[in-house]
Amino acid sequence: MELANQFILLSGALLLVAILAGVLSSRIGAPLLLVFLGLGMAFGEEGPGGIVFHDFNTAYAIGSLALAIILFDGGLRTSFSSLRIAWAPASLLATVGVALTAAMTGTFAWLVLDLSPLAALLVGSIVASTDAAAVFLLLHQRGMDLKRRVGTTLEVESGCNDPMAIFLTITLVELLLHGDGEIGWTVARTLGEQMGYGAVIGLAGGWLLAQVVNRLELAPGLYPVFVVAGALVIFGGTQELGGSGFLAVYLAGIIAGNRRLRANQLVRRFHDGIAWVSQIAMFMMLGLLVTPSSLAPDLVPALLIAGGLMFVARPLAVFLCLWPFRFKPEERLFIAWVGLRGAVPIFLAIIPVLGGIDHGIDLFNVAYIVVLTSLLLQGWTVPWLARRLDIELPPRPEPTGRFDMELMRGFDRELVGYRIAETSPMANHPIEDLRVPDRVRILAVLRDNAVVQRQLMKSLKPDDYLLALAPPEQVLLLDRQLLPSRRRSGRRSEPVLGDFAFPGASPVGALADVYDLPVTRREREMSLSDFLQSRLGKDCSVGDKLSLGAIELVVRSMEDGAVQEVGIWLEPAVPHLLPRGLARRVAGAGRFLRRNKTVRKLADDPPL
Repeated sequence: MELANQFILLSGALLLVAILAGVLSSRIGAPLLLVFLGLGMAFGEEGPGGIVFHDFNTAYAIGSLALAIILFDGGLRTSFSSLRIAWAPASLLATVGVALTAAMTGTFAWLVLDLSPLAALLVGSIVASTDAAAVFLLLHQRGMDLKRRVGTTLEVESGCNDPMAIFLTITLVELLLHGDGEIGWTVARTLGEQMGYGAVIGLAGGWLLAQVVNRLELAPGLYPVFVVAGALVIFGGTQELGGSGFLAVYLAGIIAGNRRLRANQLVRRFHDGIAWVSQIAMFMMLGLLVTPSSLAPDLVPALLIAGGLMFVARPLAVFLCLWPFRFKPEERLFIAWVGLRGAVPIFLAIIPVLGGIDHGIDLFNVAYIVVLTSLLLQGWTVPWLARRLDIELPPRPEPTGRFDMELMRGFDRELVGYRIAETSPMANHPIEDLRVPDRVRILAVLRDNAVVQRQLMKSLKPDDYLLALAPPEQVLLLDRQLLPSRRRSGRRSEPVLGDFAFPGASPVGALADVYDLPVTRREREMSLSDFLQSRLGKDCSVGDKLSLGAIELVVRSMEDGAVQEVGIWLEPAVPHLLPRGLARRVAGAGRFLRRNKTVRKLADDPPL
């Protein structure tokens, strides 16, 4: 009993210390996952904690459980609209990109380590995939809002690329243990089972989970528990059938997250919390697993491999995979740099140890050093690079004036309430000015603890409360009219998308006359929305920019796949990594090349 009490005390203390350290790390800009790994090492056998932990089987089981929860939570956050933008580039990165990264990193490992080509390729495969926990946490830790296509591509890739890395790792371990055999057929069958079973069970399981949740009558607090239990059943069942449980649970999260669930807000808040706990537990456990003194002999070769991975293998794989898509060079560079390594490579490095591969502990140590280097160098510089390359968007206003309430089962509406603030766009405006879609119903307006009668309701006043019944997809329209406006509240320090804006329906010809824009006769007849989508692609998103003559157009808002509002920068900033003087010269050369390209285009289709 005393041992059990000590275990409970130690577990609670570790969790409290990790959370408090996370708060401190956010203030100094340190990557949280690096802090959790460091705490695990500090509490380990060579640190002040003195905890001895070398159970790789337990670590593998706990790591699998934690990753399943983290991936399911990531799926819950991913909308179908985001997937439509990013599924093609993310899928290519998650398959071909992982294989290319593994091959190139394996070459570096073969050059710097005394390993056979197969064993070196195993090292490359272990560290080839980006880590979902690291990417999800990094992008959401400081409220970073990236260009939608860039951020979604990173998240979807990190959620889907684990099956390829796991497949490569297990296949190479089998080859090292048992030789060639009929490896061609085995490889094809294993890959088909991993991807096929994972996709089918994940999609079906997510749909079934949502259906069951919406038909069960449970106590409100049990819905989140039921959902996480269902996710673990999907993960474990897929693994038992020979498929990729990691792919299945991520897809199940996407399907369930894009359906209307009972106790939806409660489910999402619970999963947000349990995903945090899973990340803390997994990274601290992996920190306990390593012996710091054993890393020293492998430090130099592992750092060389990490350098080859971060500066050569990952960038080349990203640039090759994204070549068919309309990503700008700075966007490709950012995606290449945010290929963070985290728990997954360390988790995969346990497989050779459990399989009894020669020098398995050395491979584990190399993977551990690569992960530490990635978190230290890449994790610490991502926010800086996002600002430097102009990938980060201005922060979105938080819905501080809105509160949501759950309705009974079967309703496809949300009951939302708003507190009208001084800076709300509708404050002191006639109620008739409020744009109310057909499917939205205003239920009541409360003023001074009383319901305002409809015939007496002339305008909305500050401190009024408005209750409405609305479909989820139309709540955003009410938000724009009723939530406090940051610009009117005087918060001018935040960046905006353009010096000023025009509606997407505005004709291009009108702007071309004012700003002397180099556009063709056909383009002058277009709306700004159609013009931008013809130049940037149909999958353009908020924050995408187009340099045109001396100005720059930027997508400010979109609705139903169309550009609603376009911003204009009269003196566009130049994203760069170089010193400012050199960057201006490079930017000038770029403008010269663009002008020549425009001249050639206009020669074929002259303007009016």
